[in-house]
Amino acid sequence: MFTGLVETTARIASVTPKGPMALLALRELAIEPSELEVGASIAVSGVCLTVTAVRDGGFDADVSSETLALTTLGLLGAGSRVNIERSLRLGDRMGGHIVLGHVDGVGTVASVEIVGGAWCVVVDAPSDLARFIAPKGSVTVDGCSLTVNRVAGDTFELMLVPHTLAVTVLGGWKAGTRVNLEVDVLARYVARQLQVDARTSDDSLLSKLKEAGFTS
Repeated sequence: MFTGLVETTARIASVTPKGPMALLALRELAIEPSELEVGASIAVSGVCLTVTAVRDGGFDADVSSETLALTTLGLLGAGSRVNIERSLRLGDRMGGHIVLGHVDGVGTVASVEIVGGAWCVVVDAPSDLARFIAPKGSVTVDGCSLTVNRVAGDTFELMLVPHTLAVTVLGGWKAGTRVNLEVDVLARYVARQLQVDARTSDDSLLSKLKEAGFTS
């Protein structure tokens, strides 16, 4: 589990095919090797990966074929920079929101407008995810916990402050950039419960109609 508060960034040194998977080598990581361990969970631009080897200046991780296909990790090559966050420790402050590192889909930056020292960014989300994104709610974009300003159809607006732009890879966004999206897990559970409640209500109504002889 994560919070969406990016700790640092790293550079993808290589992506090596490994059967149906790939070996991702990350370097230029500003975290001491002693603070990493094999088997640890770590979010790479919002994707939860498992550390398979600790290296000087970074670590290695295996990436499944599904992850490569469904996230931006399949689009990034050597030299690309990614956001890094280690998993939440029990007792840590919860500064962002609950982030699982399970990317729901890939969105596209529609526009970037500079407003003062900040950026106003509009992101186009897949239609099946847009219903989980609400004004003033939380959304994880490339591993960053962000607040949604506005929603219009399948697009949503974000305001990125200078600090976020300086310490994450978000400062490299431009129109057309593909980004990992994870919707608020609480929104998913609420939507699921409403769906179950509606189905139960419909089934109850159908039973009553059958009892009354209106349907068979």
